[in-house]
Amino acid sequence: MKLAAMRYKDYVWPHNPRTYTIDYERRMAAQKVPFGRYHLQDLGLTRRVMKGEGEFVGPTAYEEFKKLASVFYQSGPGPLIHPVWQAAEVYFVELSLRQEPRADYVSYSFTFWESSTQTDTAIRREETVSAGGGGTTGGGSAGRTHTVTAGETLWGIARDYGLELTELIARNPQIKNPNLILPGEQVTVG
Repeated sequence: MKLAAMRYKDYVWPHNPRTYTIDYERRMAAQKVPFGRYHLQDLGLTRRVMKGEGEFVGPTAYEEFKKLASVFYQSGPGPLIHPVWQAAEVYFVELSLRQEPRADYVSYSFTFWESSTQTDTAIRREETVSAGGGGTTGGGSAGRTHTVTAGETLWGIARDYGLELTELIARNPQIKNPNLILPGEQVTVG
């Protein structure tokens, strides 16, 4: 079975990288409680990290690496289309040349980080729900609130709304313990 070529922005790999990995991560916090016990708090998913290694071979190997490097220097996220895995909006964060320079062979590695577009989409969805009368309240950004759901944390809410955690805590003096919020609580986010 012939796979399609991997692509990022306007660059198409002449042949797919030799290895490709995706790292998924969930942040957790552990709070110690009396009598040697602890409480785990789910701080939410973090970005996915896509890494890979490959080679360019032949008389144009170094020229091909230079094309890939020129894409690395472009700013902003772009679509990464993998021949098997799902497509993702990512930032190109690392590119390494991995051996002594040779004119006919280049070994390289790369790293992509998933963009926060899913977070941005969630925020836009909350704002749309707000206009319809659910989820968040308030017409403008001032006085806008978020209703806490099970499993949410202040850190995750701050991230979703593009706020610093200290800023969110300052906007919500009614929350006495920032490590403990309950479903149904109202958190001022704007």
